[in-house]
Amino acid sequence: MNDEDLLPDENRFESDPGEILDDLPLPEGWEVGTPDAEDRFEVARLTHLLRAHERHGRGWAGAGVDDVLVEVSEHGLRTRANVVIRDPEGHIQAWGSVHDRAGGRMLYSHIVSRELAPPIARRCSDALFDWAAGQARAVGEARGLPTQQIDTGAFEGDERQYDWLTRAGFRKVRTWWQMNRPVAPEERDLVPDNEEWEARGVRFRLVDREGQGLPDEADLRAVHDVLEQSFTDHFNNFEESFAEFLHRLREDPGHRWNHWWLAEMVEDVPEGLEPAEEGRHPAVGALIGTVSENATGPDSSYVSYIGVIEAARGRGVAKGLLRTIICDAARRGRTGVGLEVDADSSTNAHELYTSMGWRTKYVTESWHRDVPVEG
Repeated sequence: MNDEDLLPDENRFESDPGEILDDLPLPEGWEVGTPDAEDRFEVARLTHLLRAHERHGRGWAGAGVDDVLVEVSEHGLRTRANVVIRDPEGHIQAWGSVHDRAGGRMLYSHIVSRELAPPIARRCSDALFDWAAGQARAVGEARGLPTQQIDTGAFEGDERQYDWLTRAGFRKVRTWWQMNRPVAPEERDLVPDNEEWEARGVRFRLVDREGQGLPDEADLRAVHDVLEQSFTDHFNNFEESFAEFLHRLREDPGHRWNHWWLAEMVEDVPEGLEPAEEGRHPAVGALIGTVSENATGPDSSYVSYIGVIEAARGRGVAKGLLRTIICDAARRGRTGVGLEVDADSSTNAHELYTSMGWRTKYVTESWHRDVPVEG
């Protein structure tokens, strides 16, 4: 399994913003273009805009250059497209980014400088939304879909963003609690071994890996299969191919293979729960963690995904996976573990997280717009 086997199909977006935005709602001298990932000043400007957006929305900034490069670098552009709006002096004042996440679901990031006067800021916003709608039609047509969803977000209480989203035809569809849990040094002994341990007939282990290459493909596919099964009945779930899934997760600046765990049923296996391959135990849970680096203090860990298939729920699988990443974080000298939870989750996952010490740090929202591909 080499890198090319893991990449999705070629970019489905329109690369030239001018092909979409032929009638710009901008003042004379303002221009629309694409960012240059090789220009360190442009990357620095995009980082500044992103951090200012975060600071205004939640009170602090966490993004860095690596987060920007995921969006604008040549590697990232296999599944993304970007547009920037420059003022007459050539300074980037607004930035939009789209991500072809899965069939029918396009993620969209919308950032406008907080330093602009309201009238020009709104005109920049309108241009970005027009571009995003055009990209939705392009990617939807390439995938052969009648309708393409645009999935974007806002920080709770961001009235400027609320106004712009509503004007552009978006609707608020979900609320997400961004939770954090402190980690104490003594929690390094929370489980016997953060790389592999067993309890109640379930084995928790890191995905198998030899040397510096990719982990065992069967393990990676087991993680993907568990998460696809676990999220089937969850809000806004779209089937994501194995190639799309793996490519996207590896782009994350905090990605580490030694933060991927599987939970396997080794005793009292429910009837009908057979493993994908002979000689393997059936995978019933998975957790993908990442590292959140901190330039001014200790790093923390983050639960990007955790899932347990329905047939194995109620057997402590999720709790065991969470205890494992807490133990791992403590052994690495980290200060906390973060995660996101759906405020309206049908599984009441927040109750488990709260019982284990997680508390809400800030709140985000999902806003959607469905764009007809034709017409």
